[in-house]
Amino acid sequence: MLPGSSPLGFDLAVISFWLFLAFFAGLIWYLHRESKREGYPLAKDTQDRYNRYEIVGWPAPPPAKTYKQAHGPDKVIDTSGNPDTRSHAMKALEPWPGAPLEPIGDPMLAGVGPGSWAERADKPDILHNGKPRIEPLRVAKDFHVEGRDPNPVGMDVIGGDGKRAGVVKDIWIDRAEYVMRYMEVEVAVPGGVRNVLLPTNFTRIDGEKRQARVKAIFAKHFADVPGLKNPDQVTLLEEDKIMGYYGGGTLYASPQRSEPLI
Repeated sequence: MLPGSSPLGFDLAVISFWLFLAFFAGLIWYLHRESKREGYPLAKDTQDRYNRYEIVGWPAPPPAKTYKQAHGPDKVIDTSGNPDTRSHAMKALEPWPGAPLEPIGDPMLAGVGPGSWAERADKPDILHNGKPRIEPLRVAKDFHVEGRDPNPVGMDVIGGDGKRAGVVKDIWIDRAEYVMRYMEVEVAVPGGVRNVLLPTNFTRIDGEKRQARVKAIFAKHFADVPGLKNPDQVTLLEEDKIMGYYGGGTLYASPQRSEPLI
């Protein structure tokens, strides 16, 4: 009997080797299929951007899966591939595949390029205790601005064109990280005023001049910042749309920004 072989005539080393290969191949197949839960089926780039044919590849995307939420009875059903079926306000600059795209209509409201946003849940981000994570100070009364820091409330908001856009009426804090996430800005609109959120990461606060400066968008753009369905809460979807609007301004706020530097 050869060393390493069993009394029944089976080579245990060879069997173990083939079992390992079978397991490893199955693992690769499983992981590759699970990686197709988002972004698949792929869309073949053609001259007609709205009649593309799908590329699935092997293996096919996995079946739908249900995820239970941490709070409440709500569930999220992840459909196979999770394709994006939204219509996009953009067109190709050239007829060949891979050509650059440009927005259709008002680029600040097109929701494409740097102004794009994801279809997140239209619900507030929730803490472990079930309370909204982000709230204005008028609701989160157990928070306050540190006395050695400038309080943005009452500051003028200056757009990227150097013009006054509005005034800060309140600040929104992140209960999880103890930071200021947004400033609530009162802006003038035809027929009155409206309050919009200004992300702090798009802002530079000048405590001496009592100004909050924003380079991403101009004063006239503040009137069209995506709004809130609840004046005291912001949902994940609303956050993405707001961030996308300011992000889009970095390229689309003026035609000069989308021109080459050289």
